[in-house]
Amino acid sequence: MKHFPRQIRVADQIQKELADLLRREFKDPRVGMITFTAVEVAGDYAHAKVYVSSLQGEEVLARSLEALRDGAGYLRHHLGRRLTLHTLPQLHFLADTSADRAFVLTNLINAARAADEAFPKS
Repeated sequence: MKHFPRQIRVADQIQKELADLLRREFKDPRVGMITFTAVEVAGDYAHAKVYVSSLQGEEVLARSLEALRDGAGYLRHHLGRRLTLHTLPQLHFLADTSADRAFVLTNLINAARAADEAFPKS
């Protein structure tokens, strides 16, 4: 998928505005402490994947994603008032598990190093 500068700017602006909306206007109690880690906008600007992560665990993330998906229309409506786009994308909220994968990989690397250091050098 090739990204163009305008696409990247739109994605960044959506991410910024969603974070502000979440902080100021979106008051669903199911939403925990989450972070919008990335936004990918389709080439035709009809859809946007919004990646969400939480340091509070998978249960909080699952509840938050459910709330965001239920409130996607509300968030999209308020995004439309803040952004001047010809086509306002449909919002698709997805769990960002890259931090979890990085944690697992770090542990694997550390275990491999420890095992390597346990063998005597010839």
